Amino acid sequence: MGTGMGTGTGMGMGRGTGMGTGIPLLLLLPMLQPAAGNVHEPLLILEGPEQGGIRLRCLSERPFSDVQLLWTDGKGENLTGIPAPTDTGSAGSSLLLRPGSGNAASCRILDPRLQTASESSVVVADVFFPATSPWLPAFLMLLVLGVFLLLAAAYKLRQNQQLLARERKNQQEIQEEIEDLKGELEEEIGKFQKGHIQAQLGFRRAQSNAVSLTLDEHCKHPNLVIQGKSWIVTSKPGSKIHPKAVVVAREGFSEGKSYWEVEVGDGSDWELGVLGEEIRDSLRNNGGRFPEETVPGLEYSQGEFRLPGGKLERNSGSCRVLGVLLDQESRTLSFFDAEEKQRLGLLPLKLPGNLFPFFSPSSDGKALGIRPVGVGGPQQ
Repeated sequence: MGTGMGTGTGMGMGRGTGMGTGIPLLLLLPMLQPAAGNVHEPLLILEGPEQGGIRLRCLSERPFSDVQLLWTDGKGENLTGIPAPTDTGSAGSSLLLRPGSGNAASCRILDPRLQTASESSVVVADVFFPATSPWLPAFLMLLVLGVFLLLAAAYKLRQNQQLLARERKNQQEIQEEIEDLKGELEEEIGKFQKGHIQAQLGFRRAQSNAVSLTLDEHCKHPNLVIQGKSWIVTSKPGSKIHPKAVVVAREGFSEGKSYWEVEVGDGSDWELGVLGEEIRDSLRNNGGRFPEETVPGLEYSQGEFRLPGGKLERNSGSCRVLGVLLDQESRTLSFFDAEEKQRLGLLPLKLPGNLFPFFSPSSDGKALGIRPVGVGGPQQ
């Protein structure tokens, strides 16, 4: 009597045969209950490549309630399949055969009730398995390296964009500061121009009150010499005269505004101002010797200006032509740099009455002269 078990091999799909175990039938009889017509072999189907392997399906004609389906590889090791019942309700199982499993698989159907078993086997050649390219590892490494480089480039690009944004912000702030400075500079220039214009306007107004002056031969120091009609020079250059040597103008002014100009040249020291009628008379009587009294005037010595009791707008520098404005209305005495058309200083007057211009030339022998307003040089 047959045992109801079979085996099969082949390229592709095979049908089962008798087991041929060599065991006497007497030993198997207690274990197997053959039943004619109930023994059947499983059907193996190669569905095709999948995920680097071959998908196999094993089908039985009987339902899961009657049989069990088991998988083994070419070495006899158990494999785990996935139950896959058919539409008719018969048992089925699916297995993914991968390279390295001996390229062989067997599906066995066990009937516990009848104690029968049958199986079908299949052997798949290497050529049917999906081939893995030898360049795949290198490709994967290059892919990983490319992704890394891409991420690094993206990070660097982001950093550059942030840096560029900061640079643009800094440039914008610098541009705003430049615009603010330009505005301030324009404002300062405007103020300067306005102040300069006002200063020139004030000078022109002062100059519009020009008067003519003549030097008084009878009211001068004996060491001073009047040359022509309007030049004054010391007869003993380098000598120190005490008290100071002066020449007084014949004209005196007790009201209104009076302006005159004096060419001081490059003299190292000089003094110009006004004095009262009483002091003028004293000078006439004392031979032009100046009394020990303070008179309103502007002094120049060693490159610096001094205006005792007054306010200077410029303390140092040179001034070749000096303008003097006597304002009896506001009781002030103003001094101007006639070439720059700017005021040098302002002195309040405390002397009452008629006031006379006086001139004290440089002790180094440099001449000092009255300059008619509107004429390029002093009258000779």
